[in-house]
Amino acid sequence: MIAMSADQLTHAVSGDALKGLADIVSPAPITWYPQTWGWWAVAAVLLAALAYLAIRWTRRWIANRYRREALRECAALETALQDERQRAAALAALPVLLKRVALGAWPRTEVASLSGAAWVTFVKGHAGGARIDQRTAGLLNDAEYQETLDSLSAEDACTCWRAVHDWIEHHDVSA
Repeated sequence: MIAMSADQLTHAVSGDALKGLADIVSPAPITWYPQTWGWWAVAAVLLAALAYLAIRWTRRWIANRYRREALRECAALETALQDERQRAAALAALPVLLKRVALGAWPRTEVASLSGAAWVTFVKGHAGGARIDQRTAGLLNDAEYQETLDSLSAEDACTCWRAVHDWIEHHDVSA
């Protein structure tokens, strides 16, 4: 028989013991994939809600195109109001712009025939958060007949511009 040292004997015995052991098997990772139909239902409801919101936002964005274009025109008129030579023309353009906006938002049969006090009442009635003061109401009422638009101060012109701008931005359109 072969003589073994204590270390060799321990190694031989432990080596035989280790040969019979199986490796530790770690469990499969937990999947994030939904396991029950309830999660599929929740996902379907969330997707439907997101689709609804996206469609609604897109329709509103398309419907407010006239408003965005009018606000760009209104911004151009603001710079013209600062120039004393262009102020009268810019003031005369404000009511025209307002009427075009109203024609873009409401049916022509409802808006086109309005003038004078009826037009001012319509504008005030649909002002939303905008405030139409007396000076602006007078400008809207008979701007095309005023020959004294040149005499309006820059401050009064800016007040009228601000009222028109706010009306364009905040007017209420019944759906």
